[in-house]
Amino acid sequence: MPSKLDKVPINNPKLDKRVKLTDEDKDNIVKEYESGGISITSLGKKYGVSKRLIQFTLFPERKEKAKERYSENRKDGRYYDKDKHKEYMKKHREHKKELDNKGLLGSDTEGE
Repeated sequence: MPSKLDKVPINNPKLDKRVKLTDEDKDNIVKEYESGGISITSLGKKYGVSKRLIQFTLFPERKEKAKERYSENRKDGRYYDKDKHKEYMKKHREHKKELDNKGLLGSDTEGE
């Protein structure tokens, strides 16, 4: 059953566990890579994310191709595990409830 908090957005990317990189991080990654001397793998380790996410940040066209392939493969039922989805939604709702109890949900907390 959906929670009342499901429709309340998490306005601060630093509090949203689904967001791995902030816009500032993405800009820094592009600058560091373009200046040379650092590999995609090293950037991934530095920012604590996968090499693939760094590639998607540096080369948005690769992300679009991956999205298209994902959509095609999803049509035949791949990639969906009902039990995993249920577990992830439960964790996400618990996190949102925690944020709500601290008063950090629903208001614009970008500046914190």
